[in-house]
Amino acid sequence: MFTGLVEGTGRVDALTQEGDAALRLAIQVPDLMTGECALGESVAINGCCLTVVEYTDSVWQFQAGDETLAKTNLGELQVGNRVNLERSLKADARLGGHFVQGHVDATATVKTIDRDGEWVRMWFTVPEDLSRLMIPKGSVAVDGISLTLVDVEPDCFSVALIPHTLEVTTLGEREVGDTVNIEADMLGKYIYKMVSNLGLTGEGNQVT
Repeated sequence: MFTGLVEGTGRVDALTQEGDAALRLAIQVPDLMTGECALGESVAINGCCLTVVEYTDSVWQFQAGDETLAKTNLGELQVGNRVNLERSLKADARLGGHFVQGHVDATATVKTIDRDGEWVRMWFTVPEDLSRLMIPKGSVAVDGISLTLVDVEPDCFSVALIPHTLEVTTLGEREVGDTVNIEADMLGKYIYKMVSNLGLTGEGNQVT
């Protein structure tokens, strides 16, 4: 379990093909995360939960299978790319974001980037079956970053990004057309599942 509060960004140090469909990722972690790793630890990389399979103080290694590579943007990574990193939530830690599982639902595409001084409004194109799990002022994880939804439309949504978020995460480097990982708030998933089972999600129905 994660919070969507990125601890720091790392750099892809090496990418090694393993078999026909798997990939080993070596990530150079930031100084503030060195020396605090354990074999088998869960780490969110761009919001995707992976397991540490080998490590030194400064470089942690992970394995990603074909399902992970197909459903996330990790398969697009190149050596030198920056990635968002977050270790799993401690039971006694503050929950400053929202509950994030590290299970990416789908990828989205950066649709537009609207700049207003140091602030940015960013729109993402997303599958309709995912946007129906979102509500304005609700939560969403974009590349592992806990964000508040501003606008939600059938095939897209927007978020407002403060200068701090743009500086300390990879969103400040994103361009129109880039692919990002999306995880909808799991509360919305459970509610949608419940009302679907009650037959309340059809056209013209309204849950009150």
